[in-house]
Amino acid sequence: MGEFLGGCSPLPLPHPQGMVLTHLKVQPGECIAVKGTVPPDAKSFALNMGRAGSDLALHFNPRFESHGDTCIIICNSLQGGEWGQEQREPDFPFQQGQDAKICISFDDQELTVALPGEQQLKFPNRLGLEAIEFFSVEGDFRVKSIKFK
Repeated sequence: MGEFLGGCSPLPLPHPQGMVLTHLKVQPGECIAVKGTVPPDAKSFALNMGRAGSDLALHFNPRFESHGDTCIIICNSLQGGEWGQEQREPDFPFQQGQDAKICISFDDQELTVALPGEQQLKFPNRLGLEAIEFFSVEGDFRVKSIKFK
């Protein structure tokens, strides 16, 4: 799984190989709380949420050591297959080999990500998202639970 054969090339869009949830109806003010473990050899992971895999209000991508980045969180949006301007967050609360809890909520202006250690990250709601219908987890993150509250 995840290999491309016969002249095919990887898609430029996120191609979730982990958990994918669709047909959600998460409303403004509600929270998606994700608990999991970051493996000791983790390079990066991503949480994606939006309307669909090609329309993401938030691509949340902590990178331990990936794509030339070290210990940074990359946030971006994807609309109609086109990436927006990425936001780089240098405050990095994640540790390899440790558990982590992340809670994502949104309103008409922005998405808020509550991170370990009481840190919060805000990202503009560029898609004007009115409900989160799609959520995926990919990369080096072992999900233990997802709660909608």
